[in-house]
Amino acid sequence: MPGMGNSLRAAALLAFVVLSILVSLLISSVQQFGARIAPLSNATVAADEFALIYQLNERRREIIPLLLPHQDENEPDEPLLDSNLDYSLWNEISHGSRKAHMDELDCGSLVDMQAVEVLGSGYTKLVVKVNLAGGQPVALKLVNEKGIDMGKCVEDFKDPKGCRELVSYKLKKEIVLLQRLEHPNVIRLRGHCAGEAGGKGGESERVTVILEQGTPLQMIQLLQSPWEDRFRVCLDLVRLLHFLSRSPLGSVGLLDFQPRQFVTVSGSLKLTDLDDASSEETFCHTDSDCTLQFPHRNFTLPCSARGVCEGLSEKRNIYNAYRYFFTYLLPHQAPPGLTHLVDQIMNSTGELKADINQTLEAFEHILHLYTSGLHLDNLPPSIIQDYTVMRGMGSSGNVEYRCWPSYSQQGCVLSVYSAKEAAHICNSHSQCNSFTLTGQKTWTGRLLASFRSSFSHLVPDGTSEVYVKKTKAPET
Repeated sequence: MPGMGNSLRAAALLAFVVLSILVSLLISSVQQFGARIAPLSNATVAADEFALIYQLNERRREIIPLLLPHQDENEPDEPLLDSNLDYSLWNEISHGSRKAHMDELDCGSLVDMQAVEVLGSGYTKLVVKVNLAGGQPVALKLVNEKGIDMGKCVEDFKDPKGCRELVSYKLKKEIVLLQRLEHPNVIRLRGHCAGEAGGKGGESERVTVILEQGTPLQMIQLLQSPWEDRFRVCLDLVRLLHFLSRSPLGSVGLLDFQPRQFVTVSGSLKLTDLDDASSEETFCHTDSDCTLQFPHRNFTLPCSARGVCEGLSEKRNIYNAYRYFFTYLLPHQAPPGLTHLVDQIMNSTGELKADINQTLEAFEHILHLYTSGLHLDNLPPSIIQDYTVMRGMGSSGNVEYRCWPSYSQQGCVLSVYSAKEAAHICNSHSQCNSFTLTGQKTWTGRLLASFRSSFSHLVPDGTSEVYVKKTKAPET
């Protein structure tokens, strides 16, 4: 049977790749744990087995609410029973793959894949970048066989196979969350592999999550990027938090909210780590039970008539977005016509005065002003009259100067709404005597303008326009 042969081949290849990576990356081994284990009595073995089974049941209880249909707070309090479980989804996660659904990948898709690099390793998971047989890059998440969670479990329960199943529950939980929380700013689940295709081979605890490939978020690099790109990251984050506040699972809080939990895909921000996302409500008797504690600030939220902390997950997400992202990315070098609106966002989110609806509205308003050029109304129309324009031409023999932040490290390339804004920028640079509007655009649709101190001659270029100062602007 060719299909089964491919599946066995994929499983064997996957095991070999993972083993090779782990051996080179990490130094401990499961065998070392086994070597330290003294002979055990039957009573000790029985106790360990019972304790491990208890832990497995606990992990199952964490996933059950995610498989149930969300119960709105306005609906009558009726018990949500196991009979409502999405067993088809759970069976696919535990014993098979999702290839039957749309264009998702499965164990067979991993045949002849090539491991490229280890993207990260943590207590629980290992993330590996691979190229599939057709050259398509994807990211694989697997149980970190040499991670702290696996090592501690083997040390406690002396059962590597049972421990692999226990640790793999985080991956299974993440698969469910990725299924339930589909959004443009959540990493796309491409498929998964549980053991061999169809669950054959009895190793369903070997779970591999197949994700679209993203680039880890580099905050230092982002801090050096143009304001427009930094604003995009913050806007994407707010759109994500707005979705999470009313998701199919209810209001979802990100308990481990760090920049390392995010990647970018074609410039768009995406959440890639969901195993610490929670839709559980916090119950309370008084407002004092609803305190959000941060390193430098505490906030007390109202306890609702239902006995739950009103909007706690949403508010926690907003403040974490403020302290990890907005503080560093939003205010610096914001366009002058938008600084007052940026300041309002910083104040409202830093003091938790606005909910996520109001925050998203404020961001979308800034985006509208920025892409429409309405924030430039105070620029005089005559500013462009100081320049001679040559359409359908580009410049050659350029003498470039650098500005910061620029879309090019070799020169001064900035985004502009129009030639009028480019002229205003050129006038503010003492070195600038000309600029070129190219056919390139940014994610907002704004034009890329290249600013220069001089050039030797013009060349035909149907997509460009060159603007040259008629006279050098006087020194101020």
